[in-house]
Amino acid sequence: MPPFTILHVCMGNICRSPMAERLTALALGGEHVHTHSVGTGSWHVGSRMEPGAARQVGLRGGAHEAFRARTLAGEHVDGSDLILTATAEQYEYVLGLRADAAGRTFVLGQFGRLLPSVDLSALPPFANAADAVHARGVAVVAAVDAARAGKPPRYDDDLEDPYGGGDAVFGRVADKIAVTVDRLAAALYP
Repeated sequence: MPPFTILHVCMGNICRSPMAERLTALALGGEHVHTHSVGTGSWHVGSRMEPGAARQVGLRGGAHEAFRARTLAGEHVDGSDLILTATAEQYEYVLGLRADAAGRTFVLGQFGRLLPSVDLSALPPFANAADAVHARGVAVVAAVDAARAGKPPRYDDDLEDPYGGGDAVFGRVADKIAVTVDRLAAALYP
């Protein structure tokens, strides 16, 4: 069984999406979940994580040294079970690239907001990690999509762009990411 694959998308892939990638890896890491990130723009390709983002990842126990920014391509979306964007604008960008990914693409805050409405007892049982994590992940995505009921993301679902901000701004964004990631971890690993 392939790992449950989560793609994080932001604008430049140096602040929000790499923090989300690395914080997700911390909470859900291992061989059963793969997390990666990209940006909708190409101006930072090959760049390291923004220092404020790297500090937040490091403070929370994650690694940032090997990170390099990448640009979104169709194969990133095609190979992902869940796509979490930083903003509604990036959500629309992903759907413009791959309209068929609508059922598995969410603004990160929207996904985190709707996740508590999922009946975890209705998910596939956690029998063996390799099969269960992928099956539970796909079921969680479908359940959150059903809870969304076609409603667009709310303004407060967006992650603010911390680029150029101080540690307090990066910390606030990392905290919001962590809420969603922790909820997802609880759903995948009962």
